[in-house]
Amino acid sequence: MKRLYTLLESPTFLRFPDLYHSPGISEARFSSARQFNKAIAKTAPDLILAEFIYGFGNNYAGINVSTLEASLYALQRHAPQAKVLIIVDKTEQIHAPKLKVLFHIDAVLTLPVTALELKAAIGSMVI
Repeated sequence: MKRLYTLLESPTFLRFPDLYHSPGISEARFSSARQFNKAIAKTAPDLILAEFIYGFGNNYAGINVSTLEASLYALQRHAPQAKVLIIVDKTEQIHAPKLKVLFHIDAVLTLPVTALELKAAIGSMVI
């Protein structure tokens, strides 16, 4: 059984729970990076699905590209083999390549994303 961790911080983010509970996939959903990072340290996931939220005027004088850096650093340390799928809003799509320069990202999907597109992306990574 493959472990899928989803980090969905935005209340408007897409949700396809039936998709995540496909045969062979066990999903754990997190609504905060802090919970997500603790879970990664305890049990390494096989696949990560997270939303990219660009850090407009964020902390540290703009050093962080998005809300995902801390989680991706934790992933590098505790689960470097995990596949990473990022979902990004089309208005923030231009910023996603900045994250790919810093971390290994297996796939980036741009909203709106259909269940079929997400299923295909997850399926190609679970093999």
